[in-house]
Amino acid sequence: MSRAGSSVVSRSGRFASGPAATVAAFSESISFDWRLWRQDIRGSLAHAAMLRRIGILTAAELKAIQRGFREIAAEIEAGTFEWKPALEDVHMNLEAELTRRVPAGARLHTGRSRNDQVAVDIRLWLRDECEGVRADVLQLQRALVGFARRHVEVLLPGYTHLQRGQPVYLAHHCLAYVEMLERDLGRFADARERANVCPLGSGALAGSTLPLDREYVARELGFVDSRGKARVTANSMDGVSDRDFLVEFAAAAALTAVHLSRLAEDLILWATSEFNFIKIADAYTTGSSLMPQKKNPDVAELTRGKTGRVVGNLMSLLTLLKGLPMTYNRDLQEDKERVFDTADTVRACLRLMAGMVDHTTAKAVNCRAAAEDPQLLATDLADYLVRRGVPFRQAHHWVGAVVGLAEASGKPLNAVTLSEFQSISPEFGADVVDVFDLNQAMDRRQSIGAPGTAQVSRQLKAWERRLKAAKR
Repeated sequence: MSRAGSSVVSRSGRFASGPAATVAAFSESISFDWRLWRQDIRGSLAHAAMLRRIGILTAAELKAIQRGFREIAAEIEAGTFEWKPALEDVHMNLEAELTRRVPAGARLHTGRSRNDQVAVDIRLWLRDECEGVRADVLQLQRALVGFARRHVEVLLPGYTHLQRGQPVYLAHHCLAYVEMLERDLGRFADARERANVCPLGSGALAGSTLPLDREYVARELGFVDSRGKARVTANSMDGVSDRDFLVEFAAAAALTAVHLSRLAEDLILWATSEFNFIKIADAYTTGSSLMPQKKNPDVAELTRGKTGRVVGNLMSLLTLLKGLPMTYNRDLQEDKERVFDTADTVRACLRLMAGMVDHTTAKAVNCRAAAEDPQLLATDLADYLVRRGVPFRQAHHWVGAVVGLAEASGKPLNAVTLSEFQSISPEFGADVVDVFDLNQAMDRRQSIGAPGTAQVSRQLKAWERRLKAAKR
């Protein structure tokens, strides 16, 4: 996208002719980098204001440039601006059109290269995108908390190895994903922070002999710390070649996509006839072209599938960067499509998953029936013995023997008689039957982070307060 010494203007000097048509088609980037136009205009306006500040532009020239960019921006918004592949990229398209309208546009490139120009553009874009994706994450968190609130009394089995383990509240299960997403929010905030440094003024690789006021430009573009102090890159070579911030964003997005994929998998399983725990609204499912009875959870399945492309984009960026020498190399043009696709894909998945969760209903009776499987309270039975002074390993062994006895007798665990319990160990008392009261079992889970009745209620209220107070 941005090449030192490789522009339409420079070819009339250094090069006898333009590139072959096949080379031009192969090397153009306007087909995808046009979407940086807002950031490119914003960076150009800040650069122009700085050039006026140091005496390169007159006040009249600055006003003409500002007016020209306003007109161009209005046309782009209206869809009437003509992007020209022959001009290669968004930078040359905008600068050439500005210069055609405003003679002072020819002065705009003073003291900058497309190398530092694209570097500032993509940082500006990434800052905005981090804020956008954070808003989408919050939207999904709110959907999950709302789903949990609507089904606050629903119990279902918690699973390990896809085998029934212990009973949990559905709300507790949902809040596990809310916790995951909260970590994602933090990672996107970190990615934004590291992107929030201004490289403009680095030039092609070695800065400029002109007295550029880089800190002024940084402040104009909002590249400042919490105290309003300008943040500029400290090394011109690093300033034009650094793409670490894109990798960090792609990594945060890949992990978010993995979290979405795990949520999708749970919803897919719960929607099957075998589980039959939830009903997803028709608007978020599709039918079969052959089997008329089918109701397929396509939104969840596509989310799970799109995770692969997001993870692949991260790998592409890492591979792209691994062999590059200092400083700018044309290879870096390939970063845009990977990052754009990552942002578009993750944000679409977040929004669709939030909508689907909002339109999903738990089948409380089916969930409760599964949660009432007495084997889910086998660990509670061991805890019962521990409270009676039995070492846990011994308690675990005895309960395992009781489970084996029940299976051999073909009856549920809570149907084992007191005499049968005591044939395993006299430590089992007449009150052992109370262990199988599911409501009491949930009330006993009182430690922080446990899925007990009081704890889940407390956590749900805490998340409702936090999300209400969140900015977006």
